[in-house]
Amino acid sequence: METGRDADGEPDPERDTAVAATTMGRAMTDPFPGRFLERLTDAGDRMGGYPGERRAVELVASALADAGAEPRELSFPITRWTRGEAELVGSASADADDPGRSFEAVGLPYTPSGDVRAPLVDAGQGTPEELDDVDVSGGIVLARQGSAGERHVHRMEKYGHAVAAGAEAFVLVNDTPGGLPVTGTLRFGEPGAVPAVGVSHEAGGRLARYAAAGGAGRLRVEAEVDEANAHNVVGELGPEADDCVVLLAHLDAHDVGEGALDNGCGLAVAVEAARLLADRSLDRRVVVAGVSCEETGLLGSRALADSLDLDRVRAVINVDGAGRARDLKAYTFGSDAIERVARETVAGVEQPLAVETRPHPYSDHWPFLRAGVPALQLHSEPPEDDGSWGPRGLPVAHTRADTLDKVEPRDVREHAGLCALLVDALAGADVDLPRVDPSALADRLREADAEAGMRAAGIWPDGW
Repeated sequence: METGRDADGEPDPERDTAVAATTMGRAMTDPFPGRFLERLTDAGDRMGGYPGERRAVELVASALADAGAEPRELSFPITRWTRGEAELVGSASADADDPGRSFEAVGLPYTPSGDVRAPLVDAGQGTPEELDDVDVSGGIVLARQGSAGERHVHRMEKYGHAVAAGAEAFVLVNDTPGGLPVTGTLRFGEPGAVPAVGVSHEAGGRLARYAAAGGAGRLRVEAEVDEANAHNVVGELGPEADDCVVLLAHLDAHDVGEGALDNGCGLAVAVEAARLLADRSLDRRVVVAGVSCEETGLLGSRALADSLDLDRVRAVINVDGAGRARDLKAYTFGSDAIERVARETVAGVEQPLAVETRPHPYSDHWPFLRAGVPALQLHSEPPEDDGSWGPRGLPVAHTRADTLDKVEPRDVREHAGLCALLVDALAGADVDLPRVDPSALADRLREADAEAGMRAAGIWPDGW
């Protein structure tokens, strides 16, 4: 087994450096991630509770079994959402006899069915301040992705604020020119209050002009919900121990595309990291999981967290966004210890690392972080980050353009090697990882101006 210790079991920096180089070399020459992604993107609809999700579980289970991780499935109940038709018509006139113009639109997960004809209201980026400046009540509200400030305002927050202001329907506008109609869940695991769809940047611009002219729109959405089960797959590596670290990535994807980038790349990174760790002499137990239903409310990671004794989880590594672009990005959520380990580990193999310290609740680390577990989310960005979510700045995540051809295999392999090194480091016997104080985390979220939006989205924890 590879190890960074000498014959007496003491840390050996030179040997550790050689082991890291070997790990990166193995990652960069392994064809497995590419083959895995091909099979994953051929699986079909990977929304939670659908057949493609089951095939993704089987693919992850097979890979974990090959790594000696003895996979098991974890089933959990969900409210499954099923997409129906969506139709959006807009007009510069409020005249009910004006046939208007039809725009391509996609229902946002957990939209209810509905048929609304109402005035179009342009709320800019849908922040509370912008909503206060317009008469939203009874209207179809247009809101662009993103925000003007440093903090990214999530679509769930925009939707929640619009509903609270009296909107009858909601339209999420892709914020990037040339982008397709965009999707994304409205609530965590439950239906929203009013119909909602996503449209392209260009459609949003035309609809905004109609709104400025006093125009109206008609939004018709069909959707269904029912009770179903979704599935995680979990395996374990390393010695039996009193505590562990958790490595996870979500295996589900929005049904409009193939989910190659979101989160096929991240899942391939995590699974390949587990393969690279299989013959390492780990200091602690590593729980490896492919979790479902991230895209519809972090339901799989919540089920995983509920199945574990979180007092014995030293850290969680959430691979959501890694492998999509050239450079690795680490979200450290205010943990100085996590940030130090991440910087030192990646610098040790002379790779670039971008670091974001502000906390956010919109990925699978959240059920762990809110319970006090130190967390690291692995994402990626182009060398010159323009804020886009896709490879080389292409805005394809959450659209039907999220397909296999957008993947750069080299980035996936490199990030898998880095992920393996980070997991090994965080599982190290000599690494001190202080717990996260929930009250301090709440204060950091307030400092980031996140509380109002999280309350609007329905995810601010009770008691905070």
